[in-house]
Amino acid sequence: MITEQTIRNNISNTVKETDFSGLGEKYKGKVRDNYTDRKSNRRTIIATDRISAFDVVLGTIPYKGQVLNQLAAFWFNETKDVPNHFISSPDPNVMIVKLCKPFPVEVVVRQHITGSLWREYEKEQDSYGLKLPSGMKKDQKLEIAIITPSTKATAGHDMPMKREDVLKLIPEDKYRQMEQMALKLFAKGTEIAAARGLILVDTKYEFGETADGSIAVIDELHTPDSSRYWIKETYSERYAKGEPQQMLDKEYIRQWLIKEKNYMGNGPAPELSEEVIVQAAKKYIELFELITGKEFETTEGNVNERMKKNLGVNA
Repeated sequence: MITEQTIRNNISNTVKETDFSGLGEKYKGKVRDNYTDRKSNRRTIIATDRISAFDVVLGTIPYKGQVLNQLAAFWFNETKDVPNHFISSPDPNVMIVKLCKPFPVEVVVRQHITGSLWREYEKEQDSYGLKLPSGMKKDQKLEIAIITPSTKATAGHDMPMKREDVLKLIPEDKYRQMEQMALKLFAKGTEIAAARGLILVDTKYEFGETADGSIAVIDELHTPDSSRYWIKETYSERYAKGEPQQMLDKEYIRQWLIKEKNYMGNGPAPELSEEVIVQAAKKYIELFELITGKEFETTEGNVNERMKKNLGVNA
């Protein structure tokens, strides 16, 4: 079992970025480095340890990339009945996937009113055209899961969208298929999370079009970066008392930024304290172990060197 001291010892041994030759054309996202090889119609996705919140990169968290990659691989394998881009994972931080053309929209599924949806509801805004009932409380469970699409920004903030705006970008038949796939994935994720003592609160899905024109889930799936998880056992009591839920996801970082630094993505990002980094790493690892039922395993040495060896490439 990984100890807190091990996390502290590896605060500097993180993957900030990669520059691997021979993998194809590089694109750097907020968290992942993507290498596209159009000859093989494949993409190599490297989950770095970068942490972002409010669409701003804040630094790195030890083992975060490994957790994200291995959890995504777990979920892709658990939900094979919904087409996805996953092919293999040759390294704990690396995934080989089918090359897809991304749709310019993120499909967010929510089962509770919390996070950005709650903040909007408090301000009496309705950017999604949902017309939610009046008198709702923070963290309240919705009668049915709802979809709140957003833009997929290459830089800056993702913005809420109404369905009619989405249909200006994506043909209705394709978007309807994406909605159906998202709800099916969310139902499966909810079922597995509940069996592990967790609530899958909300999550985002990204979709792409494969070479043959079919639609597939891309990017990540049900990870703590793309999803919100709460501890199931304490939900009702904390909700009744109006207390914050026990979180095992990136929301811990967001709440620290809001409450301690009064930061929501505007201006220079504050530096994360060592304690926040360590606690965030612990939450990521705990979630991995709860969902998979496996002990989180680490390897000694430099992560970049390990990846180069497993991928057979040079720096």
